[in-house]
Amino acid sequence: MKTGKDIQKIEDLYNSIAAEYSEQFYGEHENKPEDQSVLRRFAAAIGGKKPVWDIGCGPGQTAAYLKNLGVDISGMDLSEIVLEQARANNPGIHFRKGNMLKLSFKNDSIAGIVAFYTIVHFSEKQVDVAFREVFRVLEPGGIFLCTYHIGEEKVHVQTFLGKTVDIDLILFKTDLIFCCLRRNGFKILDVITREPYPEVEYETQRAYVFAIKMT
Repeated sequence: MKTGKDIQKIEDLYNSIAAEYSEQFYGEHENKPEDQSVLRRFAAAIGGKKPVWDIGCGPGQTAAYLKNLGVDISGMDLSEIVLEQARANNPGIHFRKGNMLKLSFKNDSIAGIVAFYTIVHFSEKQVDVAFREVFRVLEPGGIFLCTYHIGEEKVHVQTFLGKTVDIDLILFKTDLIFCCLRRNGFKILDVITREPYPEVEYETQRAYVFAIKMT
């Protein structure tokens, strides 16, 4: 597993590009019809249950979309500077700092969690820890929606949003994600895959997985 120093590196990256990231990605769901479909499905599955959390919320675009669908949602991110952007974008949504690898929620206390590409910089071992934490905090019957880039490679990124960076983008095989989910107690409800939207996003295949914590 990555060390605290490595996690700090991820936080430092997003601290350094917070404003640019918000400008680039806050409206991204508008150009991604499959995102919209999946988020509507998540909202329908949640119904009026709460609390619901967007983990790795970034500037708050996913939380905002779900709030507009009637979901009582809050957001969490590793970067406090990114959260400043999220709060400015969404004054009606609660945001707080936190780490997916060590969630500060009680057991069986959350109705639903969405994590859009939150695992993008995680190792396989970290994904396992993150899913274990999500399972722990979800209530029985709680819904988990996780998205990720499909593949097997690790892409080293040196320039992002006009700035020099030093970070890895991790792609995952769906069999590996399924294995981690099942190993940590989840039942997989569905997976949706798609090709990238040209000239809209980084050109990798994408996956959306719905899982449930069984009673």
